Amino acid sequence: MTLVGLDDTDSRTEGMCTTYVAARVADALEAAGGHVERRLLIRLNPAVEYKTRGNAALCLETDLDPDRAFELATATVDELAVVDDPRTEPGVVVADAVAADVPDTVADFARRALRERLRVADAVALLERLEYRHEGGRGRIGALAALGAHRAFDDWTYEHIAYRDLSRCGTPREIDGESVHAAAEDAYPEAWDTVDRVEDELVCVPAAPGPILYGIRGDDPETVRSAAAAIESEPVTEAVTYRTNQGTDAHLRDGTIESVRDGRAYRVDGVVSDAPETRAGGHVHLTIADGDARLPCVAFEPTKRFRDRVRGLRVGDDVTVCGEVSDGTLKLEKFALRDPVTTESVVPTCPDCDRSMKSAGRNQGYRCRDCGTTAPGRVERPLDRQLESGWYEVPPCARRHVAKPLVRGGFDAPTHPER
Repeated sequence: MTLVGLDDTDSRTEGMCTTYVAARVADALEAAGGHVERRLLIRLNPAVEYKTRGNAALCLETDLDPDRAFELATATVDELAVVDDPRTEPGVVVADAVAADVPDTVADFARRALRERLRVADAVALLERLEYRHEGGRGRIGALAALGAHRAFDDWTYEHIAYRDLSRCGTPREIDGESVHAAAEDAYPEAWDTVDRVEDELVCVPAAPGPILYGIRGDDPETVRSAAAAIESEPVTEAVTYRTNQGTDAHLRDGTIESVRDGRAYRVDGVVSDAPETRAGGHVHLTIADGDARLPCVAFEPTKRFRDRVRGLRVGDDVTVCGEVSDGTLKLEKFALRDPVTTESVVPTCPDCDRSMKSAGRNQGYRCRDCGTTAPGRVERPLDRQLESGWYEVPPCARRHVAKPLVRGGFDAPTHPER
């Protein structure tokens, strides 16, 4: 068997899409007499600064000869990649291998590519050692990682992507919104993040000027294909169902407040030490602590109603936070309220006058100035908490591709999914 890896063929401003390039490579492989056994769409580290929005790399597994596969893949990339963008550095990697049997070093490279920032030199050194065919620039990092993904990850989902004619790229997509909402409702929860019902947004329809018409994500291939078939739109020129690590939280690693580093994503436990505060731009900031160690966290304005969940936290709440760390601040993707504070310390109320007491002096407790009743100190009053214990997440309109929706299950506390 032959593995073909591709990455970094698109542009933030000029469009294109590496999934589309991979689809065209697969067409070329099959036109040459090969059979494509597996198509993988792999999301890599979302913290990499030179990524396009999704940071996707692709792997195709085929029975075509490696030399012929390499020739066809490089020719297709040369034809379609947006190399006029100085940030775009396509990469092609081809190996005479089976996805299930790639070396441990390649599987480890794939895991690292999702959780670290790797260098081209790291990829090239391993490629040369393994004698894999390769061509291009920075995209060889993702292309090599895609080859190791089958062995690297255990949790898999699916995305069915419908493509429009290239001549339409840059023009408004013609999609019937009602049909998308109906398809989303019928397929939920097996298919998720198709729409955002609260924001009335078609999440499955990209805004970028590329060839993707829409993409349906879910837990099994039949569900995503069935949902896509129910959508009314402009002509679909090609459609591909990819197996993917999207919606799996594969980018998160367990960490501590003291150990987090920029450019990586974590799952961290702590106690709210600074109350949530809404600042300029509508971003909500708070700080969690573990002993003397402190970690600033932020829910950005595009996370919409998720910010209200964050605002519901109080100093003293025991929480788990998840997200990427940048400039020492964790960008919240989801959090769990573990052990909420249920009382607050307040000035006592006079039992006779029903009025707040006043301080009687330092270390002298409190006294009612009307009747003279005294109290030794502040008292605990029950809190009316609107936020229940459990997991909370950003809405579908703000979710990163690799982040796991709560509706998929497998979490260690009650969940409050967003739709």
